[in-house]
Amino acid sequence: MTLTFAQIEAAAARLKGHIERTPCRHSRTLSQITGAEVWVKFENLQFTAAYKERGALNKLMLLNDRRRGVIAASAGNHSQGLAYHAQRLGVPVTIVMPRSTPFVKVQQTRAFGAEVVLDGDSYDDAYQTALRLCEERDLVFCHPFNDLDVMAGQGTIALEMLEDAPDLEVLPVPIGGGGLIAGVATAAKALRPDISIVGVEPAGYASFTARMRGAETIAGGQTIAEGIQVKKVGELNYEIVWPLIDGVLLVEEPFFERAVALYCNVEKTVAEGAGAASLAALLAYPERFRGKKVGLILTGGNIDSRLLASVLTRELVREQRLVSLRIVGDDRPGLLGAVSAIIGVMGGNIIEVAHNRLALDVPAKGAEFDILIETRDAQHTQEIVDALSAGGHPVRPL
Repeated sequence: MTLTFAQIEAAAARLKGHIERTPCRHSRTLSQITGAEVWVKFENLQFTAAYKERGALNKLMLLNDRRRGVIAASAGNHSQGLAYHAQRLGVPVTIVMPRSTPFVKVQQTRAFGAEVVLDGDSYDDAYQTALRLCEERDLVFCHPFNDLDVMAGQGTIALEMLEDAPDLEVLPVPIGGGGLIAGVATAAKALRPDISIVGVEPAGYASFTARMRGAETIAGGQTIAEGIQVKKVGELNYEIVWPLIDGVLLVEEPFFERAVALYCNVEKTVAEGAGAASLAALLAYPERFRGKKVGLILTGGNIDSRLLASVLTRELVREQRLVSLRIVGDDRPGLLGAVSAIIGVMGGNIIEVAHNRLALDVPAKGAEFDILIETRDAQHTQEIVDALSAGGHPVRPL
């Protein structure tokens, strides 16, 4: 079994008018930051905010009997894309999710008319339950990545990108199970045999890389790229992708965070962790892409609002625009006022103050202040620190 360019072209004709033909735009600012010529494909503008609609809809439209119904195991974008288009087409759909799935995802999937079955403590447990129910109820199984029809749908992204930006030289593509990169690589290589395809994986979930090395995947740890947090790449996906790519890049967490923040601050758009993986690869390996025309697929924007707020705040800390300063001085009236006055004159903004008289490493007649300030940049922070020291208030950044 293999994936053909003809299947992807047929999928594109099938999907036309049923999904968003998302824009692929040149980003001058991201190009300046990364040193590459960056084009971004905004798949977060799909109705369910992720590219997964493409493969799910292609699978549904190829059903011989839509009354029979479909089933899938997913707690993410595949479930919502499948449920949304199944509702549109009048196809009964069942989604099996782990019991730990966030309530909001369960509700969103049910809102599209799906029957949601909560079972198991992990995706693997939910997957086994879905297989059992598929057989018991005589349903059609819709795998999120290890399926040729799904891959063909995902491959339509590359057709659109190369239509909008035909001179692209490199496509860094996120790898989870491998459905996206299988479709994109097949389509891109058929149109442009000289184009370079590079996989991108979270360093803690390098299943494709492990498979290339003939090793067992050692996966674990937290990642904000949940959409590609996969312990085992699809068998069929691997066989299709391996001959078409020029390697896989492993990306550490801080680069995913920075990429999410850049999409928000520069492009004024929302990206989930996995959705920002291609940009994260440019940030982690700038020399690999410098001077080249690079196409990034912003695969989705379904990120928890609290997580997004945390990522943006952490980026302020990383850029030293949000800094905690510790000042130890005499416990006398007016000390905090004098410190605040210096910070204010220098243009800093005090966010929070913690006043501690009981720390044992502080003299009994002394006091310790932890002051969280907001500044313009690292240089501005240093200017404030220097002004406080010159005013008799030596500072220790935390």
